[in-house]
Amino acid sequence: MIPLGIPDEEFIRGKVPMTKQEIRVLTVAKAGIKPDSVICDVGAGTGSISIEAAIQAKDGMVYAIERNPEGIELIKKNAEKFGVYNLKVIEAYAPEGMDELPQLDAAIIGGSGKNLPIILDEIDKKLVNGGRIVINCITIQTIAKCLEYMRKREDYSYEAIQVQVNLLEQVGPYDMAKANNPIYIVTCVKQGGK
Repeated sequence: MIPLGIPDEEFIRGKVPMTKQEIRVLTVAKAGIKPDSVICDVGAGTGSISIEAAIQAKDGMVYAIERNPEGIELIKKNAEKFGVYNLKVIEAYAPEGMDELPQLDAAIIGGSGKNLPIILDEIDKKLVNGGRIVINCITIQTIAKCLEYMRKREDYSYEAIQVQVNLLEQVGPYDMAKANNPIYIVTCVKQGGK
């Protein structure tokens, strides 16, 4: 089994943004993935999170929802490269395509466009009690929408962390910290249905 935290350079990449290794590790850990979990990755991009999730859920299934044709091809190529066969790509702009999802143990949202509340509603219909939603928020607007939505939901508990990763870079005889963009990771746990 490939350990969690595949180095970024191992993935086949293009112009589609990719979630960095350190954020992937935290995201997959927060999702609470078990070997038989069924997971949805909305806004899957290059498929880096989908691949990591599928490796952890070796007896489960991952549904990667992506609208960008380049991203769709990258997901397929990366799945083949890493020998991941429990991953299905849904070529759609979420919430489109979500009606074909089965019952979910976890959902990860890496990209939602302007549809976050609608996507969360669709996930809620499929998510089991005790299931988790993990949302990676790059912008203040996204975390604001996320928290506003969750505050209205008495059937969810949630927490948020902000992560700032700095990587050591050698510059001549010196070592400097090179900063990646900060990101909020919101973890929501479904307590019970309405």
